[in-house]
Amino acid sequence: MDVSSVETAEPASAGDIVARLRAEQNFALAVPAGLAAAVVGALLWAAVVYLSHMEIGLIAVALGALVGYAVKLAGSGIELRFGILGAVCAALGWGLGTTLGDVAFLANARNMPLLDVLQRLDLHGLGTLFTLAFEPLDLLFLGIAVYEGYKFSFRLRIAQ
Repeated sequence: MDVSSVETAEPASAGDIVARLRAEQNFALAVPAGLAAAVVGALLWAAVVYLSHMEIGLIAVALGALVGYAVKLAGSGIELRFGILGAVCAALGWGLGTTLGDVAFLANARNMPLLDVLQRLDLHGLGTLFTLAFEPLDLLFLGIAVYEGYKFSFRLRIAQ
C-alpha cells in the first residue's frame, strides 16, 4: 500500500460540529412530539389519580421529563427554542393533567365514571373546579415540570 496516497482526515473544528448539529435539528417534528407527550403524560396522570384516589405530585416531574425527552428525540435540538418548546409543552401537560386529576377526584367523590363527569362540565365548571382544587404546592410541581421539560429537551446544550 502506498502511504503517500492515504489522506489524513483533519479533525473537525468546533464550528463544523455545531453547524452539523444545527443541520440535524427538526423543530417541525419536535412540536407535535412535545404536544403528544404532554397529552399522554396528562392522561396517565389522570388515570393514576382516578385509580389511586391520590394526587401524586411527582407525576408532574415525570411528565416534564417525558415531554423533554420527546422533544429531544424528535427534534435533536441544540438551540434555545427547543428548551422553550419543552417548557411550554410541559406547562400545558401540567395544566391538563392537573385539571383531569381534579375531574378524577370529582368523579370519585360523586361515584361517577370519569367520562360522565367530563361530559357534564363546561369551561366555566372546569375553571371553578381548578380554582377550588388549587393549592400553592401545585406551583412547585408546575415549576419542576417546566424545568424538566426545558432541561431534557436538548440533544446538546451549546452556549449561544
